[in-house]
Formats: sequence, C-alpha cells, structure tokens
Amino acid sequence: MVGKILGTGSYVPAQIWYNDKLAEMVETDDAWIRERTGIKARHIASGEETTAYLAAGAARAALENAGLGAEEIELIIVATVSPGTLVPCTACEVQRMIGASQAVCFDLNAACTGFLFALNTAQAYLSQGIYRRALVVGAECLSHLTDWNDRGTCILFGDGAGAAVLEAQSGGSYAQVAHSLGEKGGVLTCLSANRQGGQEDVFLHMDGGEVFKFAVSKVPEVIRELLDREGISENEIDLFVLHQANARIVGAVAKRFGGDSGKFPINISEYGNTSSASIPILLDELNRAGKLKRGMKLVLAGFGGGLSYGASVIVW
Repeated sequence: MVGKILGTGSYVPAQIWYNDKLAEMVETDDAWIRERTGIKARHIASGEETTAYLAAGAARAALENAGLGAEEIELIIVATVSPGTLVPCTACEVQRMIGASQAVCFDLNAACTGFLFALNTAQAYLSQGIYRRALVVGAECLSHLTDWNDRGTCILFGDGAGAAVLEAQSGGSYAQVAHSLGEKGGVLTCLSANRQGGQEDVFLHMDGGEVFKFAVSKVPEVIRELLDREGISENEIDLFVLHQANARIVGAVAKRFGGDSGKFPINISEYGNTSSASIPILLDELNRAGKLKRGMKLVLAGFGGGLSYGASVIVW
C-alpha cells in the first residue's frame, strides 16, 4: 500500500508586503532583495489569521480538490515551527475548525523540511494499513518570529499554508531519504520565550552563508542518493519540487541536474520563504495549473533547521 495524493490545497493571507515596504523599515531596497533572494513580495498574516487558521484554509481546499469530506480523514499531521499555541497542537485546532471528528492529530517540527518529513510519516501509517486517509499540512506564521529590524532575515520570510490529502491504495510507489545534522543546528535557530526572557525576543536567527552552502551541497547529494538507491535516472524525473528558500539555491541545484530550469518550478518571488508551507503551496499551484499529470515522477526535496534535509520521489 502507498499513500496516493488525491488533492492539494493552499491558503495565504490577503495582506502582501512588497520589498518597498521593507525598505521603509531597514536599510535595503527592491533591487538588493531580488538580486540576492529572488523575492519581490511575501504574504503577512493579519491579527485573526493564526497558523491554525491558515492550515485549516489549506485543508479545506485540499479536501474539496480531493472530493472528500473532513469526516473521512483519519489522520492529520501539521508541520510547523510557528504554532499559535503549544497546547492544543495546531493539528487539533485544524480538526476542530474543519470538523474532522474521526482523525487523530499531532504536530511535527522539522523546520523547512517539515512538510516532507510529515509526508514520510503519513506514508508510514498508510502503508501499514493503520489509517486509510490522511491530511498533511505545512503551515507557518513566520512573521510572528521575524525581527523586522534585522535586514539579514526580515527580507526572507512569509506566511502561508499548503496541504495534501492522501489515500492508501495498492500499487504505486513512494521512496524517501532523509538526514539530520544536529551538530550544525546552531546556524539556524529560534530560542524559546523561556530562554530569551520574553515573547518579544523570540526571533529567527540565521547564518545565511552557512545555510546557503549547506543547501547547495546537501540537496543535490540527497536527491542523487535517492535516485541511485531506487535505480531511477534523473531524466525520468518530470519535476523537482524544492523548498523555496532562495532562488539562487534552486538555480544551483538545477545546474547539478542538467540545468533544465523548466524541471525546477519556482514561486518564491510571490511568497518568500514559508518554511514548512513552501513545498505544498508550490505543489498545489502546479496541480491547479494542470501541470501535474497522472504517472509523472516528482522529486520533492527540502532542507532547513535542525539541520535537516531529505528527498522523496512520488508518482503522481
């Protein structure tokens, strides 16, 4: 048994901050941001748009796309590093909001690799026949963790959520490789309120140069490890759906696999880095644009805090 994706969904706040908005807050400008990141805008949650609210919006869209009711879902996993509350978990809040009364729910924190790791987890449950249908969501309100006075990080992040509905089916295939490098975790951190002494001090801190080197090295490495293990040629892959952290990172990975940019879709210009949400938002855009056809082979690859990284290959 393997979990087949029946539907996808996404939700982003209506409020958009363009680069010129950030130029009013820190010493930067639109050209500088675009050149270094590929980002021109990001969506920012309003007061009532919590992480759970965004996640529920993406979940409803995915259920509609799959043609299923919320009561048919048996497992909900929400990947997030920015929950509105620690207890109840965001997944339980999503269950309440969408009416998925039959689902068991929990959150997963693997930073920007979160959706990928949550997908792996759901696949494990589905392949063992423990559950039949699962809802996997990546959702973030990173604006709550961003120091808007720090030019090095505030230009990068945005808010949003993406989701996928999976159903256990016979046949098909799913393969994944994942790794963690805890000894490198200090290059991307967000300390707790208890450590920092107050909620206002809880911000994301990143050594951008080290993260960039990590990504351009380890993402191609883990994709190659996966393809070699599965006996799949890179030419058999129709699309590489990567975590959207920086356009230069996506471009660097594309060069390692033949340089065909058409196989490496990108949407970071409109959303910024949405961490756990970036892969499912992009997947939903591709799905709704009719660019995903049954039988296509996709590689999903992510990297981020932990440090963690991984890749999965799915047949659409």
